[in-house]
Amino acid sequence: MPVFAYRGLAPNGRTINGVIDADSPRSARGKLRELGIFPTALSPEQAAPSTAAARRWLPMFGRRIPATELSLLTRQLSALLGAGVQLVDALGALSGQTSRAITKRILSQVRESVREGSSLADALAAHPDTFTDLYVGMVRAGEAAGALEAVLDRLADYSERQADFISKVRGALTYPVIMMCVGALIMGFLVSYVVPQVATIFEEQHTMLPLMTRVLIGISGILAGYWFELLLIAIALVAGIAAGLSTVAGRRIYDVWLLRVPYVGPTIMRVICARFARTLATLLKSGVQLLPSLSAVKRVVTNGLLAEAIEQSRESIREGHGMGRTLERSGLFPPLLVEMIKVGELSGDLEQMLERVADNYEREVEASLRQMTAVIQPLMTLVMAGLILFMMLAVLLPIFQLNQLMQ
Repeated sequence: MPVFAYRGLAPNGRTINGVIDADSPRSARGKLRELGIFPTALSPEQAAPSTAAARRWLPMFGRRIPATELSLLTRQLSALLGAGVQLVDALGALSGQTSRAITKRILSQVRESVREGSSLADALAAHPDTFTDLYVGMVRAGEAAGALEAVLDRLADYSERQADFISKVRGALTYPVIMMCVGALIMGFLVSYVVPQVATIFEEQHTMLPLMTRVLIGISGILAGYWFELLLIAIALVAGIAAGLSTVAGRRIYDVWLLRVPYVGPTIMRVICARFARTLATLLKSGVQLLPSLSAVKRVVTNGLLAEAIEQSRESIREGHGMGRTLERSGLFPPLLVEMIKVGELSGDLEQMLERVADNYEREVEASLRQMTAVIQPLMTLVMAGLILFMMLAVLLPIFQLNQLMQ
């Protein structure tokens, strides 16, 4: 449905701006008058050319509400509903207070759908780029149970926890990545530009250069003379890896290899288990049944092997077996997670057990990242120092040799 941007006068005489869904400008003006707004300007809202071009290349560009803003909006919607504000009015208030165009557009479209008789879950499901299956499923369960406010609070808590967790992971990896990139750029500049200039001086003296210097000059010559070919090889390598990962067999090989990498594999497993447990606990607490919950959780598990194990668990549960025993038979999930699920199934307190195991794995991931950062930083410093020492010796040894010859 087209979206129209409008400017008009509210019943209290104040100027108001916003967007509204309608089949035509005439229908849009009629809807605005029904809301008590007298439109003074109305025009179809169109994406900027640069944004539209970006969307053709990046399908997700400009079509999503940022995660932090979505969490805040969810919390605000819960507070408005808790204060007795009707859902349509609450959505209108949230749309009116935001300054981000994409947020205003999505909230306005959701509001119009709800006004026309759709449920909130169905209205949100029309925007899959912003509202995930997990989000829609929890809202649908909240509407069915008459506890939408409580479900929205849980969704906000979950979103904030996930955003905080991802922020910690990124923060721990930012410094090593920056160090690697800066170091690579510096070394590339020295090898491709500085070293050839220095080497020319010694070649004019017709002296035999030390081995380290000849090696460095050789590397410099390769980079300077064949940089285009090397760039093409790198692009072809990246494209080949991407093509391999796009196939089922290639992705499976990658998933198996990733979990077997020392130290990295166990850390990734903890991250996935923490997300699995936290998401499943949030869904179950919101009243979503176990089988639909596992279907939604499978989509947040990034490893194909573990996702297959979760799907097998769904089939086993449908046949009457327990989830813990099924996950144990896969041999992929850690014993702690499996045992906590078994205890939760026996005690009837599965949600609480999942939350506890999620807390435990999140703490372990934070500790692992701190240890990894503590190891990587001095290791990278040593590697950089070794490379710099090699280059200094490669440049200084010929100078010492030339000095001796002149004496």
